[in-house]
Amino acid sequence: MGDTSSLVESGAGAAVSPNVKDSWLSELGPGLITGAADDDPSGIATYSQAGAQFGFALAWTVLLTYPLMIGIQVVSAKIGSVSGHGLATNIRKHYPRWLLYVIVGLLVAANTINIAADLSAMGDAVKLVAGGNSHVYVIVLGLLSAGLQIFVPYRRYVGILKWLTLALFAYVGTVFVVEVPWAEVVHQVLLPKWSWSPEYVTTLVAILGTTISPYLFFWQASQEVEDTLADPERVPLKRAPVARVKAAFRRIKIDTYVGMAVSNLVAFFIIVTAAVTLFAHGITDVQSSAQAASALKPVAGELAFALFSLGIVGTGLLAIPVLAGSAAYAVAGTFKWKNSLEHAPSAAKEFYGIIAVAMLGGILIGFLPIDPIKALYWSAVMNGVIAVPIMVVMMLLAARPDVMGTLVISRRLKILGWIGTGAMALAAIAMFVV
Repeated sequence: MGDTSSLVESGAGAAVSPNVKDSWLSELGPGLITGAADDDPSGIATYSQAGAQFGFALAWTVLLTYPLMIGIQVVSAKIGSVSGHGLATNIRKHYPRWLLYVIVGLLVAANTINIAADLSAMGDAVKLVAGGNSHVYVIVLGLLSAGLQIFVPYRRYVGILKWLTLALFAYVGTVFVVEVPWAEVVHQVLLPKWSWSPEYVTTLVAILGTTISPYLFFWQASQEVEDTLADPERVPLKRAPVARVKAAFRRIKIDTYVGMAVSNLVAFFIIVTAAVTLFAHGITDVQSSAQAASALKPVAGELAFALFSLGIVGTGLLAIPVLAGSAAYAVAGTFKWKNSLEHAPSAAKEFYGIIAVAMLGGILIGFLPIDPIKALYWSAVMNGVIAVPIMVVMMLLAARPDVMGTLVISRRLKILGWIGTGAMALAAIAMFVV
């Protein structure tokens, strides 16, 4: 495990390497992993339900969520890379402590419940393919995720996460083993029919809630800082030369655009797959990703079933570390603890302790007599509620010269970010009205 004196949430510098590679593939990192982690098993369940219940009628949502995700995730990335601190440290420095404690407390609770739901889905998916006891798989997968995150140095671990993004293409492959009426899909995406039915609005809100989630904000901001720890010459971008700033912003733009495109493309394919298989055969009630995979088997065949099931496991292994890691970054930033995945466990005990506790909590919840669907619902409610104040604070932080120096966000990014914040506020209100 590499040792470094730099910290992520509490003082690390962030900028770009003097040797910026020309290949756009080399520039993919925090944005790609963040976007891919957004398609976790609980998100897969949401997209599957949308396709099973409404066919192609909600496929258009990817056109809405893509620019909104880009806007807020670029803001998050710029706060981390320009200021040299993660979100929790910036909130602690500039806003009341009570606001920070409420936000971080709700984030940790929502993330832990989400970890539990994802582990349960992964365990069920392995059981579908291999048989056995799903609870055993939950324990093994949870311990595996925690072990990799705690004991593998960041630079190696981030490579593992990048490879795990390939698991998402299981859902792209699934589409090509079933027959899809693409003309109808394109028509409903470009000319969607709106419905004010409670079911339609609730599902739309669920899609927004699962695509624009607070844990993604904390993770990407911290990873922008984490990515620079190997180079002691790097400084926060607000103190970097203009050429380096331009190169860094270009890299953030490419990384985030590609990452969010992957996230939305996979969501689109899951909705389409569910529509042409489950919806077309009258299976309209899907409450988990594992149930969606099981329902695919008799109507789409063994290959579609296997791809869908294995994709659940792969995306879970990608998303769970992001959930646990974002909680750890947030708590450590709140209390000024050392925090970096580059640190040895002995050098950042509290940080890794939060990761372990969040993972253990997720495992234990899976053994409690709690309805996983209700748990997932309340996790979505908490995420939807806390996303709004976090997004407001992020937009304010990104416009402050004392945080960003001369690199405050542009007017175009402000407009896009505030539109996304408004959309999430409406979604949060709709959760309680519909």
